[in-house]
Amino acid sequence: MSKTDKKKPLSNDDKPKAEKDTKDQISDKIEDKLKAVEEKLLRTMAEMENQRRRFEKERQEAFEFGGYNFAKESLSLLDNIDRAVNSFKNDENLKSSKDLNKIIDGIEIVKKDLISIFKKNGVEPIECIKKKFDPNFHQAMLEVEDDTQEVGTVIQEIQKGYMMKERLLRPSLVGVTKKRGEKVNNSTNDAEKNQQNNEKK
Repeated sequence: MSKTDKKKPLSNDDKPKAEKDTKDQISDKIEDKLKAVEEKLLRTMAEMENQRRRFEKERQEAFEFGGYNFAKESLSLLDNIDRAVNSFKNDENLKSSKDLNKIIDGIEIVKKDLISIFKKNGVEPIECIKKKFDPNFHQAMLEVEDDTQEVGTVIQEIQKGYMMKERLLRPSLVGVTKKRGEKVNNSTNDAEKNQQNNEKK
Protein backbone atom coordinates (compact mmCIF):
# COMPACT_ATOMS: atom_id res chain seq x y z
CA MET A 1 0.00 0.00 0.00
CA SER A 2 1.55 3.28 -1.07
CA LYS A 3 1.54 6.54 0.83
CA THR A 4 -0.72 8.07 -1.75
CA ASP A 5 -3.41 5.52 -0.96
CA LYS A 6 -3.72 6.75 2.65
CA LYS A 7 -6.84 8.82 3.25
CA LYS A 8 -6.30 12.48 4.03
CA PRO A 9 -8.18 13.89 7.02
CA LEU A 10 -11.38 15.67 5.95
CA SER A 11 -11.32 19.45 6.03
CA ASN A 12 -14.21 21.45 7.45
CA ASP A 13 -15.53 21.95 3.98
CA ASP A 14 -15.46 18.23 3.35
CA LYS A 15 -17.44 17.32 6.54
CA PRO A 16 -20.89 16.10 5.85
CA LYS A 17 -23.49 18.82 5.69
CA ALA A 18 -25.78 16.95 8.10
CA GLU A 19 -23.20 17.18 10.90
CA LYS A 20 -22.86 20.93 10.35
CA ASP A 21 -26.64 21.35 10.44
CA THR A 22 -26.83 19.36 13.68
CA LYS A 23 -24.26 21.65 15.34
CA ASP A 24 -26.23 24.72 14.21
CA GLN A 25 -29.43 23.21 15.60
CA ILE A 26 -27.77 22.43 18.94
CA SER A 27 -26.34 25.95 19.06
CA ASP A 28 -29.80 27.43 18.34
CA LYS A 29 -31.41 25.25 21.04
CA ILE A 30 -28.80 26.30 23.60
CA GLU A 31 -29.33 29.95 22.66
CA ASP A 32 -33.15 29.57 22.98
CA LYS A 33 -32.77 27.90 26.37
CA LEU A 34 -30.43 30.66 27.55
CA LYS A 35 -32.97 33.30 26.44
CA ALA A 36 -35.80 31.45 28.23
CA VAL A 37 -33.73 31.16 31.42
CA GLU A 38 -32.76 34.83 31.19
CA GLU A 39 -36.43 35.89 30.78
CA LYS A 40 -37.47 33.67 33.68
CA LEU A 41 -34.73 35.15 35.84
CA LEU A 42 -35.77 38.71 34.96
CA ARG A 43 -39.43 37.91 35.74
CA THR A 44 -38.46 36.37 39.07
CA MET A 45 -36.35 39.40 39.96
CA ALA A 46 -39.22 41.74 39.03
CA GLU A 47 -41.65 39.72 41.16
CA MET A 48 -39.24 39.81 44.09
CA GLU A 49 -38.90 43.59 43.74
CA ASN A 50 -42.70 44.00 43.62
CA GLN A 51 -43.08 41.79 46.66
CA ARG A 52 -40.43 43.79 48.52
CA ARG A 53 -42.25 47.05 47.72
CA ARG A 54 -45.59 45.57 48.74
CA PHE A 55 -44.13 44.32 52.02
CA GLU A 56 -42.55 47.75 52.67
CA LYS A 57 -45.89 49.49 52.01
CA GLU A 58 -47.76 47.07 54.30
CA ARG A 59 -45.15 47.53 57.01
CA GLN A 60 -45.45 51.31 56.75
CA GLU A 61 -49.26 51.15 56.88
CA ALA A 62 -49.13 48.80 59.86
CA PHE A 63 -46.83 51.25 61.61
CA GLU A 64 -49.02 54.27 60.80
CA PHE A 65 -52.46 52.69 61.19
CA GLY A 66 -51.77 49.82 63.59
CA GLY A 67 -53.96 51.47 66.22
CA TYR A 68 -56.80 52.18 63.76
CA ASN A 69 -59.27 49.67 65.23
CA PHE A 70 -58.31 50.57 68.78
CA ALA A 71 -58.82 54.28 68.05
CA LYS A 72 -62.16 53.60 66.37
CA GLU A 73 -63.42 51.63 69.37
CA SER A 74 -62.11 54.27 71.79
CA LEU A 75 -64.25 57.01 70.25
CA SER A 76 -67.21 55.68 72.23
CA LEU A 77 -65.36 56.78 75.40
CA LEU A 78 -65.56 60.41 74.27
CA ASP A 79 -69.24 59.99 73.42
CA ASN A 80 -69.97 58.48 76.83
CA ILE A 81 -68.07 61.25 78.63
CA ASP A 82 -70.18 63.88 76.82
CA ARG A 83 -73.38 61.97 77.64
CA ALA A 84 -72.37 61.72 81.30
CA VAL A 85 -71.70 65.49 81.54
CA ASN A 86 -75.05 66.31 79.89
CA SER A 87 -76.82 63.83 82.16
CA PHE A 88 -75.31 65.41 85.28
CA LYS A 89 -76.17 68.93 84.10
CA ASN A 90 -79.80 67.99 83.36
CA ASP A 91 -80.39 65.98 86.54
CA GLU A 92 -82.68 68.04 88.83
CA ASN A 93 -81.34 66.38 92.01
CA LEU A 94 -77.71 67.09 91.10
CA LYS A 95 -78.33 70.70 90.01
CA SER A 96 -78.79 71.74 93.63
CA SER A 97 -75.58 69.94 94.71
CA LYS A 98 -72.61 72.20 95.38
CA ASP A 99 -70.24 69.42 94.26
CA LEU A 100 -71.71 69.15 90.75
CA ASN A 101 -69.19 71.58 89.23
CA LYS A 102 -66.28 69.67 90.82
CA ILE A 103 -67.56 66.41 89.34
CA ILE A 104 -67.99 67.96 85.88
CA ASP A 105 -64.54 69.60 86.07
CA GLY A 106 -62.99 66.21 86.93
CA ILE A 107 -64.73 64.56 83.98
CA GLU A 108 -63.64 67.39 81.63
CA ILE A 109 -60.00 66.86 82.70
CA VAL A 110 -60.26 63.18 81.75
CA LYS A 111 -61.83 64.19 78.43
CA LYS A 112 -59.02 66.68 77.67
CA ASP A 113 -56.38 64.03 78.43
CA LEU A 114 -58.13 61.57 76.13
CA ILE A 115 -58.35 64.15 73.32
CA SER A 116 -54.64 64.95 73.82
CA ILE A 117 -53.75 61.24 73.46
CA PHE A 118 -55.85 61.04 70.30
CA LYS A 119 -54.10 64.10 68.81
CA LYS A 120 -50.65 62.63 69.52
CA ASN A 121 -51.71 59.57 67.52
CA GLY A 122 -53.11 61.53 64.57
CA VAL A 123 -56.81 61.31 65.52
CA GLU A 124 -58.58 64.61 64.85
CA PRO A 125 -62.26 65.61 64.84
CA ILE A 126 -63.89 66.50 61.51
CA GLU A 127 -65.02 70.12 61.33
CA CYS A 128 -68.37 70.06 59.60
CA ILE A 129 -70.63 72.93 60.73
CA LYS A 130 -71.34 75.39 57.89
CA LYS A 131 -69.36 73.20 55.47
CA LYS A 132 -70.72 71.74 52.25
CA PHE A 133 -72.06 68.21 52.73
CA ASP A 134 -69.44 65.66 51.64
CA PRO A 135 -70.51 61.99 51.64
CA ASN A 136 -66.85 60.99 52.15
CA PHE A 137 -66.87 62.55 55.62
CA HIS A 138 -70.52 63.15 56.54
CA GLN A 139 -73.60 61.00 56.93
CA ALA A 140 -76.88 62.91 56.59
CA MET A 141 -79.35 61.94 59.30
CA LEU A 142 -81.94 64.61 58.62
CA GLU A 143 -82.80 67.51 56.32
CA VAL A 144 -83.57 70.92 57.76
CA GLU A 145 -85.55 73.53 55.83
CA ASP A 146 -83.49 76.70 55.74
CA ASP A 147 -83.62 79.39 53.07
CA THR A 148 -80.78 81.38 54.66
CA GLN A 149 -78.14 78.73 53.85
CA GLU A 150 -77.06 77.21 50.56
CA VAL A 151 -78.68 73.81 49.87
CA GLY A 152 -76.55 70.95 51.18
CA THR A 153 -74.85 72.93 53.95
CA VAL A 154 -74.25 71.13 57.25
CA ILE A 155 -75.95 73.11 60.02
CA GLN A 156 -76.29 70.48 62.73
CA GLU A 157 -73.85 67.92 64.14
CA ILE A 158 -75.58 64.97 65.80
CA GLN A 159 -72.39 62.95 66.40
CA LYS A 160 -68.82 64.11 65.88
CA GLY A 161 -66.79 62.38 63.18
CA TYR A 162 -63.06 61.65 63.35
CA MET A 163 -60.11 61.11 61.01
CA MET A 164 -56.91 59.19 61.72
CA LYS A 165 -54.29 60.92 59.61
CA GLU A 166 -55.83 60.53 56.14
CA ARG A 167 -58.25 57.72 56.99
CA LEU A 168 -61.84 58.11 58.11
CA LEU A 169 -62.45 56.60 61.54
CA ARG A 170 -66.13 57.44 61.51
CA PRO A 171 -68.25 59.96 59.60
CA SER A 172 -69.97 62.93 61.21
CA LEU A 173 -73.69 62.38 61.64
CA VAL A 174 -75.22 65.65 60.46
CA GLY A 175 -78.31 67.64 59.59
CA VAL A 176 -78.23 69.21 56.12
CA THR A 177 -80.16 72.17 54.72
CA LYS A 178 -82.78 72.04 52.01
CA LYS A 179 -84.96 74.80 50.52
CA ARG A 180 -88.45 75.36 51.89
CA GLY A 181 -89.82 76.03 48.41
CA GLU A 182 -89.04 72.53 47.19
CA LYS A 183 -91.45 70.92 49.61
CA VAL A 184 -94.10 73.58 48.98
CA ASN A 185 -93.82 73.08 45.21
CA ASN A 186 -94.09 69.34 45.59
CA SER A 187 -97.14 69.62 47.82
CA THR A 188 -98.70 72.10 45.35
CA ASN A 189 -98.09 69.67 42.48
CA ASP A 190 -99.60 66.84 44.54
CA ALA A 191 -102.66 68.96 45.30
CA GLU A 192 -103.09 69.79 41.59
CA LYS A 193 -102.80 66.10 40.65
CA ASN A 194 -105.37 65.12 43.28
CA GLN A 195 -107.75 67.81 42.01
CA GLN A 196 -107.35 66.62 38.39
CA ASN A 197 -107.97 62.99 39.45
CA ASN A 198 -111.12 64.03 41.33
CA GLU A 199 -112.38 65.95 38.29
CA LYS A 200 -111.88 62.85 36.08
CA LYS A 201 -113.95 60.72 38.45
